[in-house]
Amino acid sequence: MTASRSSRTALVTGASTGIGEEYARKLAERGYAVVLVARRAEELERIAAELRERYGVDAVPLAADLGEDSGLAAVEERLRADGTGADAPVDLLVNNAGRGEGGTFTEMDPAAVDSMLDLNVRAVLRLTRAVLPVQIARGRADGRGAPLGVINVSSVAGELAVNPHGSVYAGTKKFVTLWSESVALEVAEHGVHVTAVLPGFVRTDMTRSVQEKGLPDIAWVPRERIVRESLRAWAAGYTKVVPGAQYKAAVNLLRVIPRSVFKSMARRLG
Repeated sequence: MTASRSSRTALVTGASTGIGEEYARKLAERGYAVVLVARRAEELERIAAELRERYGVDAVPLAADLGEDSGLAAVEERLRADGTGADAPVDLLVNNAGRGEGGTFTEMDPAAVDSMLDLNVRAVLRLTRAVLPVQIARGRADGRGAPLGVINVSSVAGELAVNPHGSVYAGTKKFVTLWSESVALEVAEHGVHVTAVLPGFVRTDMTRSVQEKGLPDIAWVPRERIVRESLRAWAAGYTKVVPGAQYKAAVNLLRVIPRSVFKSMARRLG
């Protein structure tokens, strides 16, 4: 099957593996042209070729390190495009790329803290800032009702303090959640949706050390479910979604259970 031009375009960061790759696949399946962003050029090209062949959509690899200014600038340039063909405007930005670093805040290498802030916070803000003006200018959804906007992959760790990746990771994700909800209110009148997605434990390369601890199956949420639920929530205009019934329940329990209970759970995972 040869690639054809799609009338909708999505850009996904961290698209070479895990949740990001799943977003790319599900969006291609829905007919989106996809721009795949990650550091590993060869892996991106492999996935892009597979998506072109399987779904008949345009799939373009864009190798970039979002922890570096040059990488951010390259992706920002693509997000600001408002032309046709390879420069078609981006209907949906998925900010999925992120980094988790274990250890307590006082023990972490300051360079590792800076790197996590750059990728988990700074890159999310800059890329969102690049795409929103274009989307706002385009106005409300197209004739088929497809929305415009941004999905920011946060984490339930920012809500529960159950995070083997440490307090800095939890803090960055809490910021992404609250900031996304705030920005969503700013742009809603323009028909642009911004949604924060708060996954729990997901089997990815980043959680390999947690997987080795043998957590029960109920602790894990399939990446397919995360993507499916978040795309549905984004299309409906929700500003926040917690995929998986077990994590929805855990977040609700915070209203009646002290955080110290969740903190003790975090220690056992650390």
